[in-house]
Amino acid sequence: MDFDPMGVATDLVILTVQGGSFEVLLIRRGIPPHRGRWALPGGFVRAGEGLEQTARRELAEETGVGSGDASSDAPRIHLEQVATYGEPGRDPRGRVISVAYLALVPDLPTPVAGSDAASASWIPVAEVLDDPGRLAFDHHRILTDAVERARAKLEYSPLATAFCADEFTVSELRGVYEAVWGIPLDPRNFHRKATRTEGFVVPLGATTTRDGGRPAQLFRRGSAETLHPPLTRG
Repeated sequence: MDFDPMGVATDLVILTVQGGSFEVLLIRRGIPPHRGRWALPGGFVRAGEGLEQTARRELAEETGVGSGDASSDAPRIHLEQVATYGEPGRDPRGRVISVAYLALVPDLPTPVAGSDAASASWIPVAEVLDDPGRLAFDHHRILTDAVERARAKLEYSPLATAFCADEFTVSELRGVYEAVWGIPLDPRNFHRKATRTEGFVVPLGATTTRDGGRPAQLFRRGSAETLHPPLTRG
């Protein structure tokens, strides 16, 4: 045999925006290796499972969202593959190839620790990225890659709406961009760009006062898959 036996796993970067804070779901490992350290949720691919099925099962176990079956998940769940990580030595148990997934779901419930975790918690992304030694395995690299993927996709896709409720105001949408990008945006310029970008948002003909002040118009996500022109960070 000219190859080493290896395991295949998925790791999940589950991101949300709540209270204006861009946060990631982490678990504190309850078993070796790296017992007691923070890590991304994830697990090994079981016999008969596909990669996305494993990712959705882990998402359900850690958040209570869905049941591992794509057809049963709420339609606003955004799940996409980020990259594959397979450096020798990344896992002390042996050769493990991990496929990382980015998951975005608004209004997530209180996280529930899975079977191999002592606890689970939402933690600000910036706080974790600023401490490269905080996460077990190579999870800091995985988190860095996934966060940059999310930030970049906000420029040219309607991904930001995945952080919003089904009905949202432009102010709430702007808050997502500000939280994810970590920069303030001019309210008037953002409103003009968001409402004039074809297919980005669709007015519902209703208003709300939940933002405070005068009534604000409600929108839903449009049909566009890409934004022309893009909403740039610069």
